[in-house]
Amino acid sequence: MQFPIQIDILDFIFKGLLIGIISSAPMGPVGILCIQRTLNKGRWYGFVTGIGAAISDTIYALIVGLGMSFIMKPLQNPTYQLILQISGSVLLLLFGIYCFKSNPMKKMHQSSNTKGSIFHNGLTAFLVTISNPLIIFLFMATFAQFALVQPDRPFEMIVGFACIPAGALLWWYGLTWLVDKIRGKFDVNGVLIINKVIGSVVILFSIIVLLGTIFNLYHLPTVDGLMK
Repeated sequence: MQFPIQIDILDFIFKGLLIGIISSAPMGPVGILCIQRTLNKGRWYGFVTGIGAAISDTIYALIVGLGMSFIMKPLQNPTYQLILQISGSVLLLLFGIYCFKSNPMKKMHQSSNTKGSIFHNGLTAFLVTISNPLIIFLFMATFAQFALVQPDRPFEMIVGFACIPAGALLWWYGLTWLVDKIRGKFDVNGVLIINKVIGSVVILFSIIVLLGTIFNLYHLPTVDGLMK
């Protein structure tokens, strides 16, 4: 009897990790700051910058999740849920296109060569990220698409939300590791390439999920026997 519950928890863990990665991956001001600090100060200063950003993103994720939890109960109808999922996929697609076409270097925050304290590096990254509330729309899109907000399943939802900062930290750890390994070859073009790759992945992923959602929509009546 425990097997389905374990499967559900794994599903929420995967969704939380994926949302954390998606919310952190685009090369915004804090991403550029993380790369600059990794190159100028060292990998761990860059990683602490990512930690500050992850804390800010977690706060916004909790705000969005709390707000959506109040409106999800009236939207338990499968039709409404499908509309939310389709809307989330479209928003993700638009976000991916924006990410692919944008130039993050235009709004970059310059990092000084003075190392400063670990706390200072994390705090400044937190302040840069918290000052950009547009991340709220990305969380709304991902939460709707992945159906992470489910008030009737509080334990699984808490597990999923706990995995969002874990996914963000995985991204920042991997990014700083990569930049540190190729620091001699990393330049402005490297940032632009990363951003275009991320945008392409988000676009492809959102299209696949959108088509999958629409495909399920057309097959739901047959499965439920509603066409009889």
